[in-house]
Amino acid sequence: MARRRRGAVGVLSCLALAAFALGALLGDGPGAAGQKASVASTLPPKLLAGERIVVGVTGTSLGAGLRSAIREGRVAGVVLFAGNFPTRATGARLIKQLQAIPRPPKLRDPLLIMVDQEGGQVKRLSGAPTASAATMGARGAAFSREQGQRTAANLRDVGVNVDLAPVLDVGRSGGVIEETERSFGATAARVSGTAIPLAEALQAGNIAATGKHFPGFGDARENTDFSVERIDLSKEELRQVDEAPYERFIAMGGKLVMLSTAVYPAFSDRPAAFTRAIATGELRNRLGFEGVTVTDALETPAVEHFGSTPKAAVAGARAGADLLLYAQLGPATAAWKALAKKLHSGALDQAEFEQAVDRVLDLRAELPR
Repeated sequence: MARRRRGAVGVLSCLALAAFALGALLGDGPGAAGQKASVASTLPPKLLAGERIVVGVTGTSLGAGLRSAIREGRVAGVVLFAGNFPTRATGARLIKQLQAIPRPPKLRDPLLIMVDQEGGQVKRLSGAPTASAATMGARGAAFSREQGQRTAANLRDVGVNVDLAPVLDVGRSGGVIEETERSFGATAARVSGTAIPLAEALQAGNIAATGKHFPGFGDARENTDFSVERIDLSKEELRQVDEAPYERFIAMGGKLVMLSTAVYPAFSDRPAAFTRAIATGELRNRLGFEGVTVTDALETPAVEHFGSTPKAAVAGARAGADLLLYAQLGPATAAWKALAKKLHSGALDQAEFEQAVDRVLDLRAELPR
């Protein structure tokens, strides 16, 4: 009897071992989840390239070109402006139409729907925030948090899921950010202490927050929409002052960071969005940011001075910008074609490209439906 029991145990042990080996072979054993292929690794170059593009919408209706771009997976999201919101109901209807467009398998999570809803002079639709960044900075953290809560509800009500705010630029006297009341304060401590509560409240309300404009735009005299701007600050000052608010933004789980298109000679003669030492070296390697990066608008004098749309798109991807932001479909399509071509030819690093796409897809998967 004892020999039969020992024999049965032996047979069961062999069966268990065989089952374990088969499971491991099929990728179903312990640790298999960590070995599972990412979604990005299963996508062809054209779909990978599409997940790096954000584009604007003309007016309040969807043209055939944009519908096709979304249906074919050539864009990851859209950015909306005041012209898309003549009324709240019109804007909300437009967003519903955008989200209803069928998309390729594996890319059916919500589109990124972005707006610049900073408060003060920069708002794309009515409602909160009802104060500028400067006012929020002056009134303190509790007031900023309340504004963030109200802004989240306001954006959620129309279907927006990404706010391109808060501005984390440390204001400097004579700088365009300070003059337009877009900065929360003149010190890194003031900006961190009042902008971060706004960001926390936005994300608690299911709106992804975007810290901008990395590595700091507070010293600029003019907006990069109108001129090429050089920020002649040392690495030490940029790190100790201008990048400091991002440390707390990253620590609180900020979802996106917008990369400046100004030039920072301390790092490079290229715009920050095309400079790997900034987009990857400073933001990811030094500060540890693991979220999604998005460029500032790329149809501007600052970018045109750098080079053509295809050249800028490839430079942004190589530098480490996850999302390239365009107001018009034409340039967005040119950028998509350039990325797909370079990726297919091996001129862009496949693994890095897939990592960027996975970050974008992870963000989309987190968004409310």
